[in-house]
Amino acid sequence: MTDTVRARFPILSEHVHGKPLVFLDSAASAQKPDCVIDIMGEAARHCYANIHRGLYAMSERTTAAYESVRHDVARFINAPDAHEVVFTRNSTEGLNLLAHTLGNSLKPGQAVVISELEHHANIVPWLLLRDRIGIELRVAPIHDNGDLDIEAYERLLSDGKVALVSVTHMSNVLGTITPAQKLASLAHHYGAKIIFDASQSIVHRRVDVQAIGADFIVFTGHKLYGPTGVGVLWGRKAFLEELPPFLGGGEMIRSVSFEKATWADVPHRFEAGTPPILEVIGLGEAIRFVESLGAQTIEAHEQELTSYTRARLEAIKGLRILGDPAERGGVFSFLLDGAHPHDLAVLLDRQGIAVRAGQHCAEPLLTRLGLSSTTRASIGIYTTCHEIDALAEGLERARALLT
Repeated sequence: MTDTVRARFPILSEHVHGKPLVFLDSAASAQKPDCVIDIMGEAARHCYANIHRGLYAMSERTTAAYESVRHDVARFINAPDAHEVVFTRNSTEGLNLLAHTLGNSLKPGQAVVISELEHHANIVPWLLLRDRIGIELRVAPIHDNGDLDIEAYERLLSDGKVALVSVTHMSNVLGTITPAQKLASLAHHYGAKIIFDASQSIVHRRVDVQAIGADFIVFTGHKLYGPTGVGVLWGRKAFLEELPPFLGGGEMIRSVSFEKATWADVPHRFEAGTPPILEVIGLGEAIRFVESLGAQTIEAHEQELTSYTRARLEAIKGLRILGDPAERGGVFSFLLDGAHPHDLAVLLDRQGIAVRAGQHCAEPLLTRLGLSSTTRASIGIYTTCHEIDALAEGLERARALLT
């Protein structure tokens, strides 16, 4: 499958510093297949117009293309109703939307639970909410292997003060797959709603919102082989209908006067202003592309590649992989003795190998691990064992230079 899939990604034939590109930074932003590039170009060239309010043919066609993507998303995540799909700029905006709407309904004395695994996008909005209205922010700890401490998580819920849980479905640092169904069941048992940040997991496995018991999820298009500037917030319709608008402006209103405004139905209530039209169309094509490959095929490829990557990295003298979770997605953060992560990333780049170095927008997690930065390699549907071999060989060469 991999050669056929790779042929769909034009950028993978590029060279960097005279070397074939080995792209191992998909957790930050994945590359785009030709069908996504093409459909956005075609829409811009031949059928672009602002949507919803135009009464001419091109506007109606573009509106239909845009709105059809809600059905693509709903099918992809097994949502009961396409009207539960809200388009955002990214996961960060989706989480901020929930913090400002659902979060603002909380009262002092109530609490929100997050975890030590979170990306900054699922920390900062809740810190701002805490400071704004005086709720308590509780943090579920992890075990040293990178798994969530489920017993500690339940203890945080047990006093009945937690109104909302917001946790990652997959860590962008350790690759930890969290037990979503268990987390949701416990949250609901103690009377809390639960949000999952599916920014990483949506790429590596089927995320079925009904099966995991989510109340809300967020994910972003650019990690799912789609464009930047578009993301998704899904929420149970009954809960979305209870929420006030996040931003005010055009499209999100039913009527406006100088005395008052009334709001459109969901999802349009949360989509103020001209939306990312071409990007939504591109996201729909990315979803159809992923579906054409098949969830089982993708998961089998990535599980095999994850095992292969782990074995190759563990064989490198002086290299330590961070975390050993019970279930891991295709993300590996590591340290090499005597090598600063930034230096290591630069040396790998000179060999045409793209990895990420730094805090990965997860500073509290790195602090918990006693670190200031790591090097991270992450895989996608186009990654091959040959590329993992190139990474291992590149690390060996870098070790020889730096140690």
